[in-house]
Amino acid sequence: MEYNDIKKLIDDMGNSKIDSLDIEFPDGIKISMKKNSQKEVVITSPQANVIEASAPMTVPVVKKEQESSLVKVEKNEEENYKIVKSPMVGTFYESPSPEKEAFVKVGDKVHKGQVLCIIEAMKLMNEIESEFDGEIVEVCVKNEYIVEYGMPLFKIK
Repeated sequence: MEYNDIKKLIDDMGNSKIDSLDIEFPDGIKISMKKNSQKEVVITSPQANVIEASAPMTVPVVKKEQESSLVKVEKNEEENYKIVKSPMVGTFYESPSPEKEAFVKVGDKVHKGQVLCIIEAMKLMNEIESEFDGEIVEVCVKNEYIVEYGMPLFKIK
């Protein structure tokens, strides 16, 4: 079984409502996944190779009194900002080259269609344009960091 197939199984398991899954293939490979407080994958083959992957999940504890006020603050903040999200997986660049200035900084006014950053994916430089008119309130990613699909890049007011 290839790495990408295993990763797809893990992702599908994480997005499903199933808590447990056991698969046994004719070639002797066994996959067992359980979803509780952490994801756990164990793969065994006839050669007794074992691959384990786990990603512990942490949940912040919030008292009941704090919960309602936190929800109100988060909703108000989200309502005031428009989020520009990454359309792909790649490396975030704030400027066209290392010696040039960033496309935008906090406080800059931007217009729809204006280039905000570049995301490099598979040696291709993709210019990410603003979907909104407004002012940059926050740059959510540092220069040269890896970004995932749907990850917030900028907050615009």
